[in-house]
Amino acid sequence: MTKLSIIGCGFVADLYMRSLASFPGIEVVCAYDKDRVRKDAFCAHWGLQSVASQEALFAKTPDGSVILNLTNPNAHSSINNACLEAGFHVYSEKPLAMKMDDAYKLHKLAKDRNLLLASAPCSVLGEAAQTLGAAIRADVAGTPRLIYAELDDGFISQAPFHKWVSESGAPWPYRDEFQVGCTLEHAGYYLSWMVAIFGSVRTVVAASANIVADVNNAPDFSVATLFFEQGIVARLTCSIVAPHDHQIRVIGDKGVLSVQKAWDNSAKVMVRRRKVFRRRLLELPWAKRFKLKGPTHPKVGRWGAAEMNFALGPVEMCAALQEGRPCRLSSDFALHLNEVTLAIQNSGNDTGAQQMRTKCPPIEPMSWAK
Repeated sequence: MTKLSIIGCGFVADLYMRSLASFPGIEVVCAYDKDRVRKDAFCAHWGLQSVASQEALFAKTPDGSVILNLTNPNAHSSINNACLEAGFHVYSEKPLAMKMDDAYKLHKLAKDRNLLLASAPCSVLGEAAQTLGAAIRADVAGTPRLIYAELDDGFISQAPFHKWVSESGAPWPYRDEFQVGCTLEHAGYYLSWMVAIFGSVRTVVAASANIVADVNNAPDFSVATLFFEQGIVARLTCSIVAPHDHQIRVIGDKGVLSVQKAWDNSAKVMVRRRKVFRRRLLELPWAKRFKLKGPTHPKVGRWGAAEMNFALGPVEMCAALQEGRPCRLSSDFALHLNEVTLAIQNSGNDTGAQQMRTKCPPIEPMSWAK
C-alpha cells in the first residue's frame, strides 16, 4: 500500500477521497484540520484516523510519503513550507502560493531537500487532456495556430451556493471564490493543458476586473493573451459572471480540435475540418471524434459540477517515487503555472505585456496516451 496523509478537510477533500477510492493501492494514513468539528465529521464519514495537530500528522505519516495540502488558498504557502521542512513530498491544491516570492522559496526548498512539489489541478493527466495532446501530436487538425479557452461559470453570486455541501457536510468555500478570485481558482485547468502540450508561456498580456464589486472582493473576470515559447498563441478567459462555457478550441491548418467540458475526464475530443465550397471556406457542420485506443485511468462519477478524478496528481507523484523516475507534475511545472496565473490575476486594468521569468518543458504524456 502507498500511504499519504491529508491536511485540510473541507469541501474539496471529499472529492479527493472519492477519487482516491478508485485506486485500491492508496491508503490515507490520517487527516488534520484546524476546525475540529469539520475534521471529525470528515474522518467519521470516510473512516479515517483523526489527529489533533499538524505535528501529530507528521509523526503518524511514514517518512518519504506525500502529504495533500487541501487547505484554503491563503494557507497554502505556509503549510507547503512546513511539510517540506518536515521532509515530506507535497501535493498542494491551487495555487501553490498567493505570492511569487513565496512560490520561489517553496520551489527552492523542494529542490534543496530533493523533494517532490506539485500543485493542482491534475486534470492535465486525465483522458480528455491527454487525448487532446495526442490529437495535436498526430497532426489531426494540422499545425496549431491559435487556442481559445473559456472557463466561465455563470453568474455565481446569484446561485444558491449556500446550499452546496460536500458528502461529509462541508459547505462550498464561496468566500474563497469571492475573495481569492476565479482566476486563481480556475485558470489552471486549461492553462495546465496548454503548458503540458506546448511548454512555457513567454509573455502574458492580460486584464482583470471586479465586475460584481458588491459581492466579489477579487477579480471575477479576466482575459489573457498568452504567447508561448513554441510560437502558439492562446486566449484564456475566466469569469464567475459570464454564462457557463468550458470550451477549449485548438485552431490548426486543417481544422479545429475542441473539448466542451473542462471538468469531465471523459469529455469528447472532436475535430471539425474545413473545405472550400463554391468559392467559400466553410467549417464542415459535422465533427469526428478522436479517441485513444485501450484503457486510460479510473473514472469517477459526476458529483456537483465535476466529473474528475482528483487523485490523478497524488497517484502520479507516488508512482514516480516508487519507479524512481521524474514526476510529470514537477516543481518547475507548478512554479510556472503559479507565475502565469498570478500575472493574469494581478493584471487589473494594466494591459501591458509581462515577461515570464520561469520556464518548464512540456510534460511526458501518460503511457496510455502515447
